[in-house]
Amino acid sequence: MRAMRRAPAPWAPAPSGLVRLGLALAAAAAVATIAACGNDDQTTVRLTIRQGSSFREAAESLAAHDIIGNPRLFGFYAARRGLDRNTRYGTYLIRRGAGWNEVLDALQKGQGIVNRLTIPEGWPLWDIVPAMAKTLEIPTESLEVAVRDTLLIQRVGAPLGTTTLEGYLFPDTYDVPFGSSAREAVERLVARFEAVWKPEWTTRLGEINMTRHQVVTLASIVEKEVRRGEERPVVAAVYSNRLRIRMPLQADPTVQFAQRRRPGRVLYKDLRVESPYNTYRRIGLPPGPIASPGAASLEAALYPANVPYIYFVARPDGYHEFRRTYEEHLAAIRMVRSRPRTDSSSNANSRAALDSALQAVGVPRATFDSLTRRPPG
Repeated sequence: MRAMRRAPAPWAPAPSGLVRLGLALAAAAAVATIAACGNDDQTTVRLTIRQGSSFREAAESLAAHDIIGNPRLFGFYAARRGLDRNTRYGTYLIRRGAGWNEVLDALQKGQGIVNRLTIPEGWPLWDIVPAMAKTLEIPTESLEVAVRDTLLIQRVGAPLGTTTLEGYLFPDTYDVPFGSSAREAVERLVARFEAVWKPEWTTRLGEINMTRHQVVTLASIVEKEVRRGEERPVVAAVYSNRLRIRMPLQADPTVQFAQRRRPGRVLYKDLRVESPYNTYRRIGLPPGPIASPGAASLEAALYPANVPYIYFVARPDGYHEFRRTYEEHLAAIRMVRSRPRTDSSSNANSRAALDSALQAVGVPRATFDSLTRRPPG
C-alpha cells in the first residue's frame, strides 16, 4: 500500500528558486524607489571626491555627509546601471535631499563640481586675475576682458571713464561651479559686493556728500594702509580730514599702485611719478580704487572716527601714532625711529628661525623684508 502524499501546508516555504526571485524583485523595486525619490531637504553639502578614489570611497563619503543612506546598496545600484566606473573627481556641492539618480548623474557629468576661490582683502586686480585664472582654470586673457566689461562697470555705478572693476571684486571665499566662464566668475564677485553693500550705506552717502565710487576708493586706501583692524576708522578719519581741508592725502599705497609695485619702502624719487594716483602731487582722491576693500574698510570710510588727526606714522608693531600738527608728527617719527624693531636682539631666535625658513625656500631676506615692511607715514 503506497503512502499518501500530503499536500504542503499553506505556510510551508516556497521552493528556493522562487524565494530568490521574489527577493530579487522586491529588492530591485525598493532600490528603484529609493533611487527615484529624494526629499525636500535643500541643504547644500560640500564634499570632495579625491582623484584616484574608488566608487566605494565616494559612496561612503556621500553617506558620511547624509546624502545617501546605505553606501553598499547605492554601490550595488550604481554597478547594475554601469555608473560606478566613470566618476568625475573634484569638490562638489550636492543637495542633501537629492535622489540616487540625481547624485549619480552629477558624479558622471561633473554637475555640481566647484572650485574654491579665496580673494584676500586689499588685493588689486593684478593679483586677483592670476589667482582666478589658476584656481578656476580660466584663461587670463578672458578674465582681463571680463574685468573691463562695460555693463558690469555701469552696474556698480562707477563714473564714466572707469575702465576696470578695480575695487568691486569683493574679497571673500567663493565656491565657483566648474566650467564657469570668465564673465560668470567675475559677475559672481561683483554680486557679492552688491550683496554686502547695505541700503543704509547708500543713505549715508548723501550725509557725507560722497559717491559710492569715492567711498570704495577711500576704503581701498584704508585697506592697504591698515594692519590692525581696529585702526580703520581712525585712518579713514585722517584721510577724510585731509580731504575736507584740501590737503594732499600723501598715501604711499597710491604711489605703489601708480607704479604697479607691491608694498615696500617708498623713496623720495618715487613721489615724483607722474600719475593721477600719486596723491603726493595731486589733491583729492585718486580716480578710482587701488584694491578690493572688505566690509570693515567700507564701513570705516562711511563712518570715520570723530578725531582731529591729520597725520600718522606706522610703528614697527603695525600700529600707528596719530597726531594733529606737523610738529607733533615729526616728534612721533623721531620716537618711532628710536624704538628698537621687533626683530632686534630681543627676538634673535625668531629671526634665526625665519632666516632658516627663507633659506629653505630660496627667498633672500632682503626680498622678504621689502615685501613685508611698512613704510612710515
